[in-house]
Amino acid sequence: MITLSQVTTVLGWASLLNIGYLLLATGMVYLMRNFIKSVHRSMFDLTDAKLSEAYFDFLANFKIITVAFFIVPYLSLKVMGY
Repeated sequence: MITLSQVTTVLGWASLLNIGYLLLATGMVYLMRNFIKSVHRSMFDLTDAKLSEAYFDFLANFKIITVAFFIVPYLSLKVMGY
């Protein structure tokens, strides 16, 4: 049987992993923008403006999903005392 404290622990670690990945992806896009764009331009037929928009959309959606599905449930369970 899975307890709420185990779910809280899993959500806490999943939150940390997702935040770490979000920081890594943001850093890569910010610091290695030209290299990443050249790789994606060779794979897909997109302009620089479309690639920048796609990167922004990806990071924004990933942040929303991380907050909604990992951080908020974790904080809710912590506040309830689990």
